[in-house]
Amino acid sequence: MIVPILMGSESDKEFAGKLTAILDKWDVPYKLHVASAHKVPEKVLNIVNEYNASDEPICYITIAGRSNGLSGVVAASSVHPVVACPPFKSKEDMMLNMNSTLMMPSDTPVMMVVDPQNAAMAVLRVLANSDKTLQEKIDAHIKEVKAKFN
Repeated sequence: MIVPILMGSESDKEFAGKLTAILDKWDVPYKLHVASAHKVPEKVLNIVNEYNASDEPICYITIAGRSNGLSGVVAASSVHPVVACPPFKSKEDMMLNMNSTLMMPSDTPVMMVVDPQNAAMAVLRVLANSDKTLQEKIDAHIKEVKAKFN
């Protein structure tokens, strides 16, 4: 299993660290890619096509703001799920980036999760569908969280 994390620019690496910290904690491998859908769409498609040829479980995380073409280009060409986690520096920036991510054309299934921790946890749950050990770890985690409220 692997989580390809595609970022629209180098400036998204700090935000990506919030996601990779969670994936590291769960020992789930990932690979960071910087590839703008607007500036180097051929690079994005090459990355997606390589993962399309893989037999291992894959779930993407895309990190792009403003006019989020990255998430759409990945989702339109990938046979794997795409979770978009748009970066933001302020509430206004968050609203702009969320709107761009939500407005995908038909047949371009992008799931958006704004909180980086929840985005990583959503990807873990997608991957747990094909990994019983990961599924058991997530089940134990859910029980730990619930126990805090007893």
